[in-house]
Amino acid sequence: MATEIQKSMGETPSSSEVDVSKAAIEDVAVKEKTDDIDFPPPWKWENFFPGGYHQSRMFKFKKPKTMYTAINLFAGVAIMFYGYDQGVMSQVNLNEDYWNHMGINPITGNQRNTAAEGGIVSVYYGGTLIGALIAGSLADRAGRIKAVVFGSLWALLGAVLQASAQNITWMCCARVIAGVGVGAIDCVIPVWSAEVSSHSARGAFLAIEFFMNIGGLALAYWIEYFAYLNPNMSMAWRTPLALQIIFIIIIGVGINFFPESPRWLMKVGREDEARNVLKATRDSDVEYELKGIKKVVKFELETSTANHYWAMLFPKDKYARQLRWRVVLAVWLQIQQELVGIGVITVYAVDLFQDAGFGLELSKLLAGFNNLSYMFSVIFAVITLDKYGRRATMVWGAVAMALILLIAGILDKYAQVKGPNQRAYGAGVATMTFLYTATFGATWLTTPWLYPTEIFPLNVRAKGGAWSVVGWSIGNGVITMITPFLFQAISYGTLLLLFGLNIFCLPFVILMYPETSGRSLEQMDTFFENGGSWNVFKSSHTMRDAGIDDWRWTKKMKEEDYEELEHGRKMSTAARSPEEDEKDARQSWKKRPAYTFRRKASNAGIL
Repeated sequence: MATEIQKSMGETPSSSEVDVSKAAIEDVAVKEKTDDIDFPPPWKWENFFPGGYHQSRMFKFKKPKTMYTAINLFAGVAIMFYGYDQGVMSQVNLNEDYWNHMGINPITGNQRNTAAEGGIVSVYYGGTLIGALIAGSLADRAGRIKAVVFGSLWALLGAVLQASAQNITWMCCARVIAGVGVGAIDCVIPVWSAEVSSHSARGAFLAIEFFMNIGGLALAYWIEYFAYLNPNMSMAWRTPLALQIIFIIIIGVGINFFPESPRWLMKVGREDEARNVLKATRDSDVEYELKGIKKVVKFELETSTANHYWAMLFPKDKYARQLRWRVVLAVWLQIQQELVGIGVITVYAVDLFQDAGFGLELSKLLAGFNNLSYMFSVIFAVITLDKYGRRATMVWGAVAMALILLIAGILDKYAQVKGPNQRAYGAGVATMTFLYTATFGATWLTTPWLYPTEIFPLNVRAKGGAWSVVGWSIGNGVITMITPFLFQAISYGTLLLLFGLNIFCLPFVILMYPETSGRSLEQMDTFFENGGSWNVFKSSHTMRDAGIDDWRWTKKMKEEDYEELEHGRKMSTAARSPEEDEKDARQSWKKRPAYTFRRKASNAGIL
């Protein structure tokens, strides 16, 4: 307005006034674009699901930082429950009273009973697969909080049935029901916490989240260890299963006192409530973020035909094909996480130590302390992920774990032979096992869960999280089913098999997975829109030929790269320049192989 008056008077407006005028025009344009959203009507079945968000009962804190801390701690408790539930069967499988109730005694030397033992553990992951798919859809229709309450009710029923199981059929049904609940919670909680929380201190929260996850696994183990001191062997295995109920009640009841996802509230037309949630969780002005959410919601509603599981698997247009690409990357990465062997070590650690020549009690203690070292190793994941990137972390993690497993397998072969050196070989196996779990915790534990949040667009993030849990369920289900057979059939060869599987995973990580570290969601969209190939090297060259500046997707983005992009220059660290060719040619024949290896490894993002 001031500019128009100045023009009418023949005055020239200042540059600051022009900037203000441009900003005002842009705000009006954004408002016009986002105010014409055609919000869908409420889902007709929403009121049939218990729980949900209500502003009057939401926790009130004086500072948004306090709310942020409370949200992260609550999400941590939910992640701890997931870890507890995953590890609770490790010592239940050793209880003779449990074997008798399930009708699988004896385990050793009986193929039917061995299959039944693995089957009871693995059917749980069939439930998590179903629960994740249901919750991913329910979270978009009825809200994140209702989806968590839905999962809690299933988990509660499953926990009660497991603790009171009288036969194998009863236990298998209970495990599936519990899996549905845990899959739902595990799918929704990460999405909810990411959407409600601010984007600051992401690395610190990642450390807390997975520290508590493995803390839950360790807690389950040590509770079971001390429960075995009870002479009542029935209570020794039923008590740890029943204690799941405490976690479930905290999660199912507590979630109703926290804010709902502002993105979901905006999606269903509850803009004022979305604004109030942002005010409760943000220190800064919320209007800018609210406008961004409106843009995302508008886009989501315009592309709603692709926001379905079937459309994400069997696409009919270019956008849906990009989503399928991301689904495959997320699912396959979770399966690979299990192929590298962590499920074998955590669930069947006692069997592994016994095979190495240790007695039952000492094997239990070793497995317990292994879980504790595993928990503390997670802290190093923040350093490895942020400093070295996702690709390098996974590649060198797999290389290290492969070498450790190779050594452990060779030592385990000799540890199973009676003789004066048996204890020394057994100690070597134990050392390698501790090193393996610590390496996994510092490298592969976090990446498969972090990666989907970085590659899926906001409009399909809930369903993207569900697909990630599907991959995790498939990998865990297969591994836990066959592991008892492996230990009995090939013994120490199990560790050598895992060595081979770690090597097997390396080419997939190197060739298929773009580096997400240091890149925004918009940059990820650019990759999937323009890459055109599952081979990340080929995609990078395609983007380079198309004139896209940020084209080296095998390497993480650095601060100097952003500076060059801002100045309109191609990233010098991402290209093989003529100077590099000349330098390579000048290398002596002795130095050239090492230099070439370093250059190629650097271009591949693993150095």
